Amino acid sequence: MKPSKILGIIVCTLLILIASGCTDSGDNPSEVTPAKETPTAEQSAPTTANQNEKTPSDQNLTVYFLDVGQGDSIVIEYKNKSMLIDAGEQDQGEVVSNYLRDQGISTLDYVVATHPHSDHIGGMVDILNNFKIEHFIDSGYPHTSKTYENMLTTIDQKNIPFEVAKAGQTIDLDPSVDIQVLNPGTTYSDELNENSVVLKVTYGDTSFLLMGDAGLETEEIIIKAGYDVDADILKVGHHASRSSSGETFISAVSPEVSVIEVGAGNDYGHPHVEILERLEKASKVYRTDLDGTISVTTDGSTYAVTTQKAGPASSGSTAYRSTTATPEPAKSITPSSAKSTVYVSDLNLKDEWVKISNKGSSPVSLNGWKIEDEGSKHAYTFPSYILNSGSTVTVYTEKGTDSATELYWQLEDPIWNNDGDTASLYDNGGKLVSTLER
Repeated sequence: MKPSKILGIIVCTLLILIASGCTDSGDNPSEVTPAKETPTAEQSAPTTANQNEKTPSDQNLTVYFLDVGQGDSIVIEYKNKSMLIDAGEQDQGEVVSNYLRDQGISTLDYVVATHPHSDHIGGMVDILNNFKIEHFIDSGYPHTSKTYENMLTTIDQKNIPFEVAKAGQTIDLDPSVDIQVLNPGTTYSDELNENSVVLKVTYGDTSFLLMGDAGLETEEIIIKAGYDVDADILKVGHHASRSSSGETFISAVSPEVSVIEVGAGNDYGHPHVEILERLEKASKVYRTDLDGTISVTTDGSTYAVTTQKAGPASSGSTAYRSTTATPEPAKSITPSSAKSTVYVSDLNLKDEWVKISNKGSSPVSLNGWKIEDEGSKHAYTFPSYILNSGSTVTVYTEKGTDSATELYWQLEDPIWNNDGDTASLYDNGGKLVSTLER
């Protein structure tokens, strides 16, 4: 799937822009100090300054880790400034928008897309269309997906200032808040996750390390570059997959609190058991699938963790500086009741199958429902089939015999584009109820 001509123009133009809202650390010595070690060629960058160098005001900084299922979305608020990092899958755009409105946010000073995977930017067009955006920051690594193309096209149409993040820069949200870019470096990885925008946010003596989907490769590069990765709160990389959170890296970060953004019952097995155990040995662990939206509020000296859901706390060490605050009432962050409980839960482009799940409490008849690929070039219509509550059915494009959990498209040739494609689910009235892009 090739990007359109306008997308090519946008990407080529934007990648050479000088970031207007990001300041190169070499131009602002008060922001950073020289590296403790000689940086690698991949990331020629200094380490952060002593956290006490800036004295915060009497204002609190709050970081919200939103519950957007199997995806990421983070909101940072300080005084009257706000920053959004990622926006979950496409069906979570409304969820994130509602949360921002509940917080009284109409303008976002900065929006960051850590990388182009749909579970991080799928809901971004909703944000771009419904909020005033002062600065948009991207990893700069292009992607062939329709979701990424639509996002860039919307940015272009709305004339939103676009900046490409590079390691060593700082983001000027407020003089009292130090936000440093640790990744990507000057050389991109062939693995899209490893190009994630990684941020360290420091307010007084309290620091956050936000890893996006960065994995072991990026962790090694960041440490070798001499960055100070020590942080109080870690947003765990790649939903606590075993492809991230290496033992050496977690030891260097030494978090007191680890936050995992992950969907309940996801098909990837996230968080992976060995990574969860590693994090629990080092920190207090919170998970959006268990705790709902998680917020951390700090005055620069101490911090408090608040969870949306009441009930047993996530397991793990209790070695952190503040006690968990009383859980706040649930925000209006659930999708409209008109949205179906049936959704596309997974798509495998190489093995040619798509999974449809029912997260509701009642069985649903899929008779007449359709699955379509990108551009509706191919369509599969469900026969008489009941998808029970909590169940999943896998639809294969090849020929085969239908069973209770497997259905077959009965096609001769493969249809999914391995470079990127979309599975869209329509109900029997032709209404789009779910889309998943890979």
